[in-house]
Amino acid sequence: MATMNKAQSAKGRTVSEARREAARENVRESATTSWLTALRFSVLMALALGLIYPLIAVGLSQMWFPHQASGSLIADDQGRVVGSTLVGQQFGNDRYFQGRPSAVDYAADGVGGSNLAPSNPELRERAEADAARISARDGVAPGQIPADLLSASGSGIDPHISPAAAEIQIERVARVRSMDPQAVRALVERYRDSGGLVGEPVVNVLKLNLALDGIATHPVL
Repeated sequence: MATMNKAQSAKGRTVSEARREAARENVRESATTSWLTALRFSVLMALALGLIYPLIAVGLSQMWFPHQASGSLIADDQGRVVGSTLVGQQFGNDRYFQGRPSAVDYAADGVGGSNLAPSNPELRERAEADAARISARDGVAPGQIPADLLSASGSGIDPHISPAAAEIQIERVARVRSMDPQAVRALVERYRDSGGLVGEPVVNVLKLNLALDGIATHPVL
């Protein structure tokens, strides 16, 4: 009887161990299956979102919007690229309209702002110095200077100024170029953008200054 009980006990342990081993094997197989599924999904998403989607997006944009997809570049009659309508440039001569201040010197490969808080003395000193310079240059009181001529954009490459910022520069540009102020004002109006449904009216400084120099431009496709 005792021998039979021992045999049954041993058999029970064997069955129990077999079940535990089977359970462990199922867990290992499930883990392996889950890992392979995750790996396949990661590879699929990497190919779809990292290769296929960008290729389709770039291809369609080049097909439907070639000018914008190439950076909105513009060239002169000789085919030389003179800039982008989306990137501001520095114009140091009084013959030209001046754009907004830039914390990155209009470097398109290093866009950014000054990150100075309104309470920062450095920002206040810079704005006051700019106001004094613009006041002397354009013959306007510091309080009449539009805010965009004293404040840098978040990107540092804003190509536009407000119509008010262009207006205070018309007399100076006309005087230096010996032009009729009304002719200069007409050019400002020509390169004024309404801003669409939600934006505010702006003037593209690069296009305006090129027109003042009589440089005809065309989009680079």
